Amino acid sequence: MTMAATSHDMPVETTENPTRRQKNRSFWLLAPGVLWMLLFLVAPILMMVYVSFWTQTTFKIEPTLTLKSWVTFFSSDTYLGALWTTIRIWLIVLACTLLVGYPAALFVGLFVKNKTLSTALLVLCVIPFWTSFLIRVLAWRPMLGKEGAINMILMKIGVITQPIEVLLFSELSVIIGMTQIYCVFMVGPIAFMLGRIDPSVIEAAQDLGASFWRIFRTIILPLSMPGVVVGAIFVSVMVLGEFATSAALSGRKVNLLGNIIVTQVGSLKWAFAAVAGVVLTVLMGAVVAALLRVVDLRKEL
Repeated sequence: MTMAATSHDMPVETTENPTRRQKNRSFWLLAPGVLWMLLFLVAPILMMVYVSFWTQTTFKIEPTLTLKSWVTFFSSDTYLGALWTTIRIWLIVLACTLLVGYPAALFVGLFVKNKTLSTALLVLCVIPFWTSFLIRVLAWRPMLGKEGAINMILMKIGVITQPIEVLLFSELSVIIGMTQIYCVFMVGPIAFMLGRIDPSVIEAAQDLGASFWRIFRTIILPLSMPGVVVGAIFVSVMVLGEFATSAALSGRKVNLLGNIIVTQVGSLKWAFAAVAGVVLTVLMGAVVAALLRVVDLRKEL
């Protein structure tokens, strides 16, 4: 007589929890990126913060912790003025790139129906980036100078009788140069978001009698906001870290935080340069955090 095998006699197969296995896989996929960020982003920032508290003497720097460099920065009208100038120019350039870039992105992303043509127009915007950054900056000098192309054209058509000297070696020239250089970073993300809008939604609004401005206000603008935020982040980070454009187009009359850092590094004043770098990093982080609160990019993109 054979007896049926009991459950105790059956081999038990142990299987790993699928959720745990998925978490392990995600961890190993994220590990290279996390390690890279720790080594080349977090560690340098922490080192910069640490160096900002070192004691800076005339000819050398000592790893003795002190607040002297911080006190000097926030008690100096020159350095606080550079901070305010950086913020002011950033706000103006951000507004200018949005005013210039949004209509261009609206045309490319919404009104140009041919995808090949819209792609070609975007590539046309990127073509200037095939040349050196300094060449693109210095190209504005013969345009904005006292005897430059803009003054010559305005005088020939009778708009002005004397050359406008404020166009070059001023804060205005820095704003013009930065707007032209960084406008493409506003156009691209906005055009991408506008290209994702379903045309049937706009057609339905038109069939219901909505005007263009109402369609723009209630449909186009809200749906393009993720692109505006992404473009604003790109422009903000690059403008806040600028130093070359201001030096080339203002004749070193406009000092940004980036120029302060370059000057202090050139003078071997590492502690003070670190203070300016920490302030600039905190400013950038605050700006990016504020922009990310406008739109939840994880849901929209």
